Amino acid sequence: MSLETLKDLVKDYGRDIRINLDSVLSSEGAPGLTEEQIFGTFLASAYASKSPKLIELAEAITTSKIGEAEREGVKAAATIMGMNNIYYRYLHLLEGEEELKKLPAKLRMQVIGKPGIEKTNFEIYCLAVSAITGCGMCINAHIQEIRKHGVTDYGIQSAIRIASVTNGAAQALAIS
Repeated sequence: MSLETLKDLVKDYGRDIRINLDSVLSSEGAPGLTEEQIFGTFLASAYASKSPKLIELAEAITTSKIGEAEREGVKAAATIMGMNNIYYRYLHLLEGEEELKKLPAKLRMQVIGKPGIEKTNFEIYCLAVSAITGCGMCINAHIQEIRKHGVTDYGIQSAIRIASVTNGAAQALAIS
């Protein structure tokens, strides 16, 4: 399967998504990211969308773009953010509950310290997933971490653009 297969499945009402897929999944359209980061972000975003069809397509599209270790890192990022985005969004949204906010999370998150792939890539994937699930606290934390690794604002924006378009593709496939 190819990117063309995915674009063919997006109907005319999603033509902007088709055009944007070509753009954001290219070096020119995703400044500040490597090809591995572009396609890892795409795959992480597909996992975050929870669209079985998009996940299947994204796995096929990225097969020749990222290696097996990177795929496992992408899965780890999507999975840990599935937990963290809920917990930290809850903390972020709490109002007037300062004592609750002070309680330790007591959640195992060792993969964040040792993701098994380049830390920069892992943080980019976590950022994309956090944008899709809407956890502001995680978005801010991952941006700070990504900046420590020298990723530019263009790279950060590119990751979010990939997440946005991928989420739009999931929506288009759900409607089809």
